Amino acid sequence: MVYPRGGFKRATRYVIHRMRRVPDTPHRVARGIFAGCLVGFLPLPGLQFVGAWLAARLVRGNILAALLGTFNTNPLTTPFFAVLAMTLGHWIMGIQAPLNADYIASAFAHAGADLWFNVKAIFGPETARWGGLKQFWHEIYVPYFIGALLPGIVLSAIAYWLTIPLVSAYQKARAAKAKDRHERRRKIKAALTEAAHRLAHPRETAAGDDSRPGEP
Repeated sequence: MVYPRGGFKRATRYVIHRMRRVPDTPHRVARGIFAGCLVGFLPLPGLQFVGAWLAARLVRGNILAALLGTFNTNPLTTPFFAVLAMTLGHWIMGIQAPLNADYIASAFAHAGADLWFNVKAIFGPETARWGGLKQFWHEIYVPYFIGALLPGIVLSAIAYWLTIPLVSAYQKARAAKAKDRHERRRKIKAALTEAAHRLAHPRETAAGDDSRPGEP
């Protein structure tokens, strides 16, 4: 779940390979990659595929490419991007809070404790409490979301512009190979047809050979 079995290099090459083979126009594939990459940067745990599908429909991009684009983040790089996004979000929203490991861990712990307490309160006499969840929402999640938008849009736009020539070149090369294969098959089929005709009509073939000028 944290580190791909074949390594990140192989996983990245596989995603790029699958992205290039998406059967659609380069611009639609690129719009799908843009939508998927942007959603991948946002804090939407468990909803990234749904968000990518909706974003791809919104920008009229390829849905499969959008789903592939959500793999732009992984458990090793996400914490660094999250700190960057929350720092930017805190600066935009004017929140004065220390973004260190203790503060973030404490916010997650309080939110988790409140969530579990509220679940138990549904079946008991206790009154639900929301202090930790509100703190997490206002000081962690919302700043993360807002702070992730700007770098997410920039990085997704870069992915968009890189995808167009990449997919175009691959599709042209694939079309050229398909045309070459078709031409070779046509020549082989013509040769087989001519050979079959010679075998089926040996007299006509012999007569045609005898009537060639310049031969004894």
